[in-house]
Amino acid sequence: MTRVIFMGTPAFAVPSLAALIEAKYEIAAVVTQPDAPAGRGQQLKPSPVKMLAQQHRLHILQPASLKPSDVVEALGALAPDVIVVAAFGQILRRDVLDLPKHHCLNVHASLLPRWRGASPVSAAIAAGDAITGVTIMLMEAGLDSGPILAQREEPILPEDTTGTLTERLARIGATLLIETLPKWLAGEITPRKQDESLVTLAGRLKKEDGKLDWSRSAVELERHVRAMSPWPSAFTTWQGRQLKVLRAELAVVGQKNKLPNGAVLTNRNHVYVQCGDGEMLRLTEVQLEGKRAMDAEAFARGHPNLAGSVLGG
Repeated sequence: MTRVIFMGTPAFAVPSLAALIEAKYEIAAVVTQPDAPAGRGQQLKPSPVKMLAQQHRLHILQPASLKPSDVVEALGALAPDVIVVAAFGQILRRDVLDLPKHHCLNVHASLLPRWRGASPVSAAIAAGDAITGVTIMLMEAGLDSGPILAQREEPILPEDTTGTLTERLARIGATLLIETLPKWLAGEITPRKQDESLVTLAGRLKKEDGKLDWSRSAVELERHVRAMSPWPSAFTTWQGRQLKVLRAELAVVGQKNKLPNGAVLTNRNHVYVQCGDGEMLRLTEVQLEGKRAMDAEAFARGHPNLAGSVLGG
Protein backbone atom coordinates (compact mmCIF):
# COMPACT_ATOMS: atom_id res chain seq x y z
CA MET A 1 0.00 0.00 0.00
CA THR A 2 1.29 3.47 -0.92
CA ARG A 3 2.31 5.51 2.13
CA VAL A 4 1.38 9.18 1.81
CA ILE A 5 2.28 12.21 3.89
CA PHE A 6 -0.33 14.89 3.24
CA MET A 7 0.53 18.56 3.79
CA GLY A 8 -2.26 21.13 3.71
CA THR A 9 -4.00 23.74 5.81
CA PRO A 10 -7.07 25.64 4.50
CA ALA A 11 -10.44 24.50 3.18
CA PHE A 12 -9.00 24.21 -0.34
CA ALA A 13 -6.90 21.22 0.81
CA VAL A 14 -9.74 19.32 2.53
CA PRO A 15 -11.24 17.62 -0.57
CA SER A 16 -7.80 16.33 -1.60
CA LEU A 17 -7.19 14.75 1.81
CA ALA A 18 -10.73 13.36 1.85
CA ALA A 19 -10.18 11.84 -1.60
CA LEU A 20 -6.95 10.15 -0.51
CA ILE A 21 -8.71 8.70 2.53
CA GLU A 22 -11.62 7.45 0.42
CA ALA A 23 -9.22 5.91 -2.11
CA LYS A 24 -7.67 3.89 0.75
CA TYR A 25 -4.17 5.32 0.58
CA GLU A 26 -2.19 4.80 3.76
CA ILE A 27 -1.93 8.25 5.32
CA ALA A 28 1.29 8.10 7.32
CA ALA A 29 0.77 11.61 8.66
CA VAL A 30 -1.08 14.86 8.04
CA VAL A 31 1.11 17.93 8.35
CA THR A 32 -0.71 21.23 8.82
CA GLN A 33 -0.04 24.69 10.19
CA PRO A 34 -0.20 25.30 13.95
CA ASP A 35 -3.56 26.30 15.41
CA ALA A 36 -4.12 30.02 14.89
CA PRO A 37 -6.06 32.65 16.87
CA ALA A 38 -9.47 33.40 15.35
CA GLY A 39 -12.61 35.41 16.11
CA ARG A 40 -13.15 38.18 18.60
CA GLY A 41 -11.86 36.07 21.44
CA GLN A 42 -8.72 35.18 19.49
CA GLN A 43 -8.94 31.61 20.73
CA LEU A 44 -6.77 29.04 18.99
CA LYS A 45 -8.59 27.30 16.16
CA PRO A 46 -7.44 24.20 14.26
CA SER A 47 -7.10 24.33 10.50
CA PRO A 48 -9.82 22.73 8.33
CA VAL A 49 -7.34 20.02 7.38
CA LYS A 50 -6.59 19.24 11.02
CA MET A 51 -10.29 18.93 11.79
CA LEU A 52 -10.75 16.37 9.01
CA ALA A 53 -7.63 14.48 10.14
CA GLN A 54 -8.97 14.36 13.69
CA GLN A 55 -12.28 12.92 12.49
CA HIS A 56 -10.36 10.05 10.87
CA ARG A 57 -7.91 9.69 13.78
CA LEU A 58 -4.89 10.31 11.57
CA HIS A 59 -1.42 11.10 12.86
CA ILE A 60 -1.11 14.92 12.90
CA LEU A 61 2.05 17.03 12.89
CA GLN A 62 2.00 20.82 13.28
CA PRO A 63 5.57 22.12 13.11
CA ALA A 64 5.97 25.89 13.07
CA SER A 65 8.69 25.31 10.47
CA LEU A 66 9.97 22.43 8.37
CA LYS A 67 13.56 23.71 8.65
CA PRO A 68 14.71 22.07 11.92
CA SER A 69 16.61 18.83 11.40
CA ASP A 70 14.47 16.97 13.94
CA VAL A 71 11.34 17.81 11.92
CA VAL A 72 12.95 16.52 8.73
CA GLU A 73 14.09 13.37 10.56
CA ALA A 74 10.56 12.79 11.91
CA LEU A 75 9.13 13.05 8.39
CA GLY A 76 11.81 10.73 7.03
CA ALA A 77 11.08 8.16 9.75
CA LEU A 78 7.54 7.88 8.38
CA ALA A 79 9.03 6.42 5.18
CA PRO A 80 6.61 8.09 2.75
CA ASP A 81 6.35 6.83 -0.81
CA VAL A 82 5.00 10.21 -1.85
CA ILE A 83 4.20 13.57 -0.24
CA VAL A 84 1.06 15.33 -1.46
CA VAL A 85 0.83 19.08 -0.83
CA ALA A 86 -2.22 21.34 -1.20
CA ALA A 87 -2.02 24.93 0.04
CA PHE A 88 0.17 23.98 2.98
CA GLY A 89 1.49 27.46 3.71
CA GLN A 90 5.21 26.71 4.07
CA ILE A 91 8.00 26.33 1.53
CA LEU A 92 9.43 22.81 1.27
CA ARG A 93 13.21 22.81 1.19
CA ARG A 94 15.38 20.31 -0.65
CA ASP A 95 15.88 18.03 2.38
CA VAL A 96 12.10 17.49 2.57
CA LEU A 97 11.58 17.33 -1.19
CA ASP A 98 14.12 14.51 -1.39
CA LEU A 99 12.45 12.31 1.24
CA PRO A 100 9.85 10.34 -0.76
CA LYS A 101 10.77 7.83 -3.44
CA HIS A 102 8.05 9.14 -5.75
CA HIS A 103 8.70 12.83 -5.06
CA CYS A 104 6.38 15.54 -3.75
CA LEU A 105 3.22 16.41 -5.68
CA ASN A 106 1.42 19.73 -5.39
CA VAL A 107 -2.25 20.52 -6.09
CA HIS A 108 -2.16 24.12 -7.33
CA ALA A 109 -5.22 26.28 -8.10
CA SER A 110 -4.18 27.67 -11.48
CA LEU A 111 -3.11 26.61 -14.94
CA LEU A 112 0.62 26.89 -14.40
CA PRO A 113 2.78 28.68 -15.33
CA ARG A 114 0.07 31.35 -15.03
CA TRP A 115 -0.34 32.55 -11.47
CA ARG A 116 2.42 30.93 -9.51
CA GLY A 117 2.26 31.89 -5.85
CA ALA A 118 -0.01 32.09 -2.85
CA SER A 119 -3.20 33.71 -4.24
CA PRO A 120 -3.77 32.37 -7.75
CA VAL A 121 -7.57 32.42 -7.59
CA SER A 122 -7.80 36.07 -6.54
CA ALA A 123 -5.24 37.02 -9.17
CA ALA A 124 -7.14 35.25 -11.96
CA ILE A 125 -10.42 37.00 -11.08
CA ALA A 126 -8.80 40.41 -10.68
CA ALA A 127 -7.04 40.07 -14.04
CA GLY A 128 -10.28 39.23 -15.82
CA ASP A 129 -9.15 35.75 -16.89
CA ALA A 130 -11.91 33.77 -18.60
CA ILE A 131 -10.46 30.39 -17.65
CA THR A 132 -8.41 29.02 -14.79
CA GLY A 133 -8.02 25.50 -13.46
CA VAL A 134 -5.93 23.12 -11.39
CA THR A 135 -2.43 21.78 -11.93
CA ILE A 136 -0.88 18.67 -10.41
CA MET A 137 2.86 19.27 -10.48
CA LEU A 138 6.11 17.85 -9.16
CA MET A 139 7.60 20.13 -6.55
CA GLU A 140 11.09 21.57 -6.76
CA ALA A 141 12.96 24.29 -4.90
CA GLY A 142 11.51 27.13 -7.02
CA LEU A 143 8.12 28.74 -6.44
CA ASP A 144 5.55 26.54 -8.21
CA SER A 145 8.09 26.00 -10.98
CA GLY A 146 8.13 22.20 -11.13
CA PRO A 147 7.13 20.01 -14.08
CA ILE A 148 3.44 19.48 -14.79
CA LEU A 149 1.82 16.06 -14.45
CA ALA A 150 -1.80 16.98 -15.22
CA GLN A 151 -4.09 19.98 -15.64
CA ARG A 152 -7.83 20.59 -15.82
CA GLU A 153 -9.51 23.81 -16.95
CA GLU A 154 -12.45 25.55 -15.29
CA PRO A 155 -14.28 28.65 -16.59
CA ILE A 156 -14.48 31.71 -14.36
CA LEU A 157 -18.13 32.72 -14.12
CA PRO A 158 -19.15 36.40 -14.22
CA GLU A 159 -20.43 36.19 -10.64
CA ASP A 160 -17.51 34.18 -9.23
CA THR A 161 -15.78 35.37 -6.08
CA THR A 162 -12.52 33.96 -4.79
CA GLY A 163 -14.62 31.96 -2.33
CA THR A 164 -16.95 30.33 -4.86
CA LEU A 165 -14.21 29.63 -7.41
CA THR A 166 -11.81 28.23 -4.81
CA GLU A 167 -14.50 25.82 -3.63
CA ARG A 168 -14.98 24.48 -7.17
CA LEU A 169 -11.27 24.23 -7.84
CA ALA A 170 -10.78 22.33 -4.58
CA ARG A 171 -13.20 19.65 -5.74
CA ILE A 172 -11.66 19.55 -9.22
CA GLY A 173 -8.18 19.30 -7.70
CA ALA A 174 -9.17 16.36 -5.54
CA THR A 175 -10.61 14.49 -8.50
CA LEU A 176 -7.59 15.23 -10.66
CA LEU A 177 -5.23 14.14 -7.87
CA ILE A 178 -6.90 10.74 -7.52
CA GLU A 179 -6.84 10.27 -11.29
CA THR A 180 -3.19 11.33 -11.60
CA LEU A 181 -1.50 9.77 -8.56
CA PRO A 182 -1.82 6.07 -9.53
CA LYS A 183 -0.65 6.82 -13.07
CA TRP A 184 2.36 8.69 -11.70
CA LEU A 185 3.22 5.91 -9.26
CA ALA A 186 2.98 3.38 -12.10
CA GLY A 187 5.39 5.38 -14.27
CA GLU A 188 2.74 6.19 -16.86
CA ILE A 189 3.21 9.98 -16.86
CA THR A 190 6.07 11.96 -18.39
CA PRO A 191 6.38 15.32 -16.58
CA ARG A 192 6.14 18.40 -18.82
CA LYS A 193 8.33 21.44 -18.19
CA GLN A 194 6.64 24.79 -17.67
CA ASP A 195 7.09 27.52 -20.27
CA GLU A 196 9.04 30.18 -18.36
CA SER A 197 8.04 32.86 -20.90
CA LEU A 198 4.40 32.57 -19.73
CA VAL A 199 5.02 32.94 -15.98
CA THR A 200 2.86 35.34 -13.96
CA LEU A 201 3.02 35.73 -10.19
CA ALA A 202 0.31 35.99 -7.52
CA GLY A 203 1.74 37.21 -4.22
CA ARG A 204 0.26 36.53 -0.81
CA LEU A 205 -2.74 38.77 -0.10
CA LYS A 206 -2.55 41.34 2.68
CA LYS A 207 -5.39 43.27 4.30
CA GLU A 208 -4.35 46.48 2.59
CA ASP A 209 -4.70 44.82 -0.82
CA GLY A 210 -8.47 45.14 -0.46
CA LYS A 211 -8.38 48.95 -0.76
CA LEU A 212 -10.44 50.30 -3.65
CA ASP A 213 -8.75 52.84 -5.90
CA TRP A 214 -11.57 54.86 -7.43
CA SER A 215 -9.28 56.16 -10.19
CA ARG A 216 -9.43 52.69 -11.77
CA SER A 217 -12.11 51.64 -14.25
CA ALA A 218 -15.48 50.32 -13.15
CA VAL A 219 -14.72 46.96 -14.76
CA GLU A 220 -11.47 46.61 -12.80
CA LEU A 221 -13.15 47.62 -9.54
CA GLU A 222 -16.03 45.18 -9.99
CA ARG A 223 -13.52 42.37 -10.48
CA HIS A 224 -11.52 43.63 -7.49
CA VAL A 225 -14.57 43.34 -5.22
CA ARG A 226 -15.08 39.72 -6.28
CA ALA A 227 -11.37 38.92 -6.06
CA MET A 228 -11.19 40.18 -2.47
CA SER A 229 -14.21 38.14 -1.31
CA PRO A 230 -14.31 36.63 1.25
CA TRP A 231 -10.89 37.90 2.41
CA PRO A 232 -9.57 40.52 2.90
CA SER A 233 -12.74 42.22 1.52
CA ALA A 234 -12.70 45.25 -0.74
CA PHE A 235 -12.92 48.47 1.25
CA THR A 236 -12.91 52.22 1.03
CA THR A 237 -13.47 54.99 3.58
CA TRP A 238 -16.50 57.16 4.26
CA GLN A 239 -16.48 59.99 6.79
CA GLY A 240 -13.25 58.67 8.26
CA ARG A 241 -14.56 55.14 8.78
CA GLN A 242 -13.85 52.00 6.84
CA LEU A 243 -16.64 50.94 4.52
CA LYS A 244 -16.39 47.41 3.14
CA VAL A 245 -17.86 46.82 -0.30
CA LEU A 246 -18.96 43.19 -0.12
CA ARG A 247 -20.84 43.05 -3.43
CA ALA A 248 -21.03 45.36 -6.42
CA GLU A 249 -21.97 45.33 -10.09
CA LEU A 250 -21.38 47.39 -13.19
CA ALA A 251 -23.94 50.15 -13.64
CA VAL A 252 -25.52 51.28 -16.90
CA VAL A 253 -26.14 55.02 -16.58
CA GLY A 254 -26.36 56.02 -20.22
CA GLN A 255 -23.60 58.61 -20.30
CA LYS A 256 -20.28 59.17 -18.61
CA ASN A 257 -20.09 61.62 -15.73
CA LYS A 258 -17.46 64.20 -14.82
CA LEU A 259 -17.77 63.82 -11.08
CA PRO A 260 -14.74 63.32 -8.83
CA ASN A 261 -13.51 59.76 -8.55
CA GLY A 262 -15.33 58.11 -5.63
CA ALA A 263 -18.31 60.51 -5.74
CA VAL A 264 -21.57 58.88 -4.66
CA LEU A 265 -24.88 59.21 -6.50
CA THR A 266 -28.15 57.71 -5.34
CA ASN A 267 -31.19 57.05 -7.51
CA ARG A 268 -34.24 55.33 -6.02
CA ASN A 269 -31.85 54.44 -3.20
CA HIS A 270 -29.51 52.61 -5.60
CA VAL A 271 -25.95 53.56 -4.73
CA TYR A 272 -23.55 54.44 -7.54
CA VAL A 273 -19.89 55.43 -7.27
CA GLN A 274 -17.93 57.37 -9.89
CA CYS A 275 -14.92 55.48 -11.28
CA GLY A 276 -11.85 56.69 -13.10
CA ASP A 277 -13.10 55.86 -16.59
CA GLY A 278 -16.26 57.93 -16.19
CA GLU A 279 -18.38 54.82 -15.62
CA MET A 280 -20.23 53.97 -12.41
CA LEU A 281 -20.05 51.04 -10.02
CA ARG A 282 -23.27 50.11 -8.25
CA LEU A 283 -22.78 48.98 -4.66
CA THR A 284 -25.18 46.23 -3.60
CA GLU A 285 -23.90 45.14 -0.17
CA VAL A 286 -21.74 47.14 2.24
CA GLN A 287 -20.56 47.04 5.83
CA LEU A 288 -19.65 50.15 7.78
CA GLU A 289 -16.90 49.77 10.36
CA GLY A 290 -18.34 48.38 13.59
CA LYS A 291 -21.72 47.57 12.01
CA ARG A 292 -23.30 44.54 10.39
CA ALA A 293 -23.31 43.94 6.64
CA MET A 294 -26.40 45.25 4.87
CA ASP A 295 -27.98 45.89 1.52
CA ALA A 296 -26.52 49.09 0.06
CA GLU A 297 -30.00 50.51 -0.57
CA ALA A 298 -30.90 50.05 3.09
CA PHE A 299 -27.60 51.68 4.05
CA ALA A 300 -28.41 54.68 1.82
CA ARG A 301 -31.87 55.07 3.36
CA GLY A 302 -30.32 55.10 6.82
CA HIS A 303 -27.56 57.51 5.83
CA PRO A 304 -29.08 60.27 3.66
CA ASN A 305 -25.78 62.17 3.78
CA LEU A 306 -24.16 59.38 1.73
CA ALA A 307 -25.40 60.96 -1.52
CA GLY A 308 -23.02 63.64 -2.73
CA SER A 309 -20.13 62.46 -0.54
CA VAL A 310 -16.83 61.15 -1.90
CA LEU A 311 -15.57 57.72 -0.88
CA GLY A 312 -11.90 57.23 -0.12
CA GLY A 313 -11.26 60.93 0.25
